[in-house]
Amino acid sequence: MKPTESTPTESTPAESTPAESTPDHDGTARGGPLAGVPAWALGLIPLALIVASLVALLTVGGDTLGERPGPPAEEIAVEQTVLRDGEVELTVRNAGPDPVEVAQVFVNDAYVDYETDTEQVGRLGDQKLTLDYPWQEGSPMLVTLLTSTGATVEHEVDVAVATPEADASFFGLMALLGTYVGVIPVALGMLFLPFLGRVREHWVRIFMAATIGLLGFLAVDAYLEGTEIAEESTGAFGGVELLFIGAALAYFSLVALDRFLRGRRERAEAAGAGAFQLSLLVAIGIGLHNLGEGLAIGSAYAIGELALGAFLVFGFALHNTTEGLAIVAPLSKGERPSLARLAALGLIAGAPAILGAFIGALAYNPEVTALLIGIGIGALVQVIVQLVPAIRDRAGRALYPASVGGILAGVGVLYVTGLVISV
Repeated sequence: MKPTESTPTESTPAESTPAESTPDHDGTARGGPLAGVPAWALGLIPLALIVASLVALLTVGGDTLGERPGPPAEEIAVEQTVLRDGEVELTVRNAGPDPVEVAQVFVNDAYVDYETDTEQVGRLGDQKLTLDYPWQEGSPMLVTLLTSTGATVEHEVDVAVATPEADASFFGLMALLGTYVGVIPVALGMLFLPFLGRVREHWVRIFMAATIGLLGFLAVDAYLEGTEIAEESTGAFGGVELLFIGAALAYFSLVALDRFLRGRRERAEAAGAGAFQLSLLVAIGIGLHNLGEGLAIGSAYAIGELALGAFLVFGFALHNTTEGLAIVAPLSKGERPSLARLAALGLIAGAPAILGAFIGALAYNPEVTALLIGIGIGALVQVIVQLVPAIRDRAGRALYPASVGGILAGVGVLYVTGLVISV
């Protein structure tokens, strides 16, 4: 008798092998020794072990490595200079791994007495040195710091000018300067809105392309300026990388803001809200750029390198007038916003120049400045991404002869007005 062949049958749940533990909807795991432990706890346990290991390494681990051979690594730099009548105040930052002690200070190769708030400055710490030195206005100074190990650090002041006091006249001057170069030019540029409302849609796309050229030029210019400033910093908290950190923060923050505004628009179904949203993002991007511009103006004023002549103010005004045109370009074919909304857009774009002037003149710091300029760059890049769909033609192309011409025109306008400022 021929034996019957066994046919494979599906295994019943009781006969099946134990399945791998899978997470429940509440984040806990089924099966295994960690059954019932929430998923967040499974991530917190190794994180706590990592933190504990690093703390142990910092507290007791160094004693097991023995003493490091060779002289200490000393990396200090002057972060800020304040000039008052008969004295010079230096803020020194330690960017190296070892504590540093300043033993002597020389100005123009002459030994000077000084007072300090601490004997040593630790890693990433700062120290204030108040030099008793009768400096002369308009003269250069070379400050040499001699550490306890014999290392020297030089700091040069190109033109000695008294640091302005934070009084009412100072704040009034900074506010007036920021208004001249930020608020008024942007407001004047926004007066192009009625003109843009009368032109054909084809020309509106060209103006939008010119806006992309304007913002792209501002982003490149800000990157070059920020790189130069970052390279002059102490490096204790980073250099050029602060530009990229700031840019990433601004870019993703504005993406989140765009999603939020878009959700509100869809819920409210307000006519013309999309155009206003785009103009708001343009104003925010330009405002962050003008913040960096105000920082440069204020810091230059603080060290006496800014000529407050009418021609220079005219150059800044001409340069920033085009920014107002960029703000109102998205509004040309939508519902006209109220005067209050237009005024708000102008203040968002121009008023940061006033704040930047305050910060730059009172508490200029190269690393903070680099971070803020990076924020401006990220904002400008995000706005460009938002503007690209607005210049597409009926075939869906973003780059065609008219749009390329508009982009190049925007770049050319800012390039020429930039030459006016530098004259």
